[in-house]
Amino acid sequence: MLADQRRLEVLRAIVEDYIAHREPVGSKLIAQRHGLGVSSATIRNDMAILEEAGLIAQPHTSAGRIPTDLGYRVFVDQLSEVKPLSSAERTAIRAFLESAVDLDDVVNRAGRLLAQITGQVAIVQYPVLSRSTVRHLELVRLHESKILLVIITDTGRVEQRMINLEPGEVLDEAELATFKNDLNAAVVGRKHHDVALELERLVDRSPSTGQELLRRIALRIIDELAVEADERIVLAGTSNLTRTGAGILNLRPILETLEEQVVLLKLLSEMADDSAGVAVRIGHETQFAGLHEASVITTAYGGAGEPLGSLGSLGPTGMDYSGTIAAVRAVARYLTRILSS
Repeated sequence: MLADQRRLEVLRAIVEDYIAHREPVGSKLIAQRHGLGVSSATIRNDMAILEEAGLIAQPHTSAGRIPTDLGYRVFVDQLSEVKPLSSAERTAIRAFLESAVDLDDVVNRAGRLLAQITGQVAIVQYPVLSRSTVRHLELVRLHESKILLVIITDTGRVEQRMINLEPGEVLDEAELATFKNDLNAAVVGRKHHDVALELERLVDRSPSTGQELLRRIALRIIDELAVEADERIVLAGTSNLTRTGAGILNLRPILETLEEQVVLLKLLSEMADDSAGVAVRIGHETQFAGLHEASVITTAYGGAGEPLGSLGSLGPTGMDYSGTIAAVRAVARYLTRILSS
């Protein structure tokens, strides 16, 4: 084994043992546990070189070594195998998400599920409305002077708003059906940023009779679709950070950061730009002071062409990276299937 390759194996041994036991790792333990085929003295020399390179550190005199943020980064970059989820775990994920009753339920379930699998904090971003399309519009008469507008997107999001008829306005069932058919023809299957133009064209070419009511309905649709639903996230499993042995010395900055939704949305957006697959930021790489003792693993869901949102897991820098990556990928994959069905 070449010296450089052996040192990577020593680094891998330190990371894996520290994640498993939360204690500094010494050369004798590495020699006993990992069968590298060299003496503990050679491993000690390799550890000195790794320490000089900033990949491991000695927390106190006469102690073993622990990984640094840079050490975790090298370990993650060299990670060739990701622990596959068991068949039972995959079946449980699918069944749990498929039993959701609406979009809010499926997003919340995805968060709870990811937190349970990883034992860490789950972050799930709501589907970004600007990337979704309108699946269906419905107009329902509730009263002679009230109409219920129902907007359904391809992500399963449902918005309901009341529209009041002005004094003297009359809308019979035939006219209501015509409005509904014309509105659906104009907007179904279109991205939200295209809806306004299509509705404007529809109103302009409609008969003068009922045009004002149609315009009010169109404006209400535009207003609802303009709501920034992508500014919403779900957090689950925050209490997991308090578990004994979680490996985080100072919880307060992390908890304060988790309360700042804008910060989390910015981080998700930046990490989406990092990678088309799974993105990993470790400690100081997050660039947020409150997360210097944490790592974040994220991926997109909702389609390869134009994802609808992101989800991820936040935990200590000494997390199980392989297992967390597998869990994040699996939940994202099943969430994509649910939203696409």
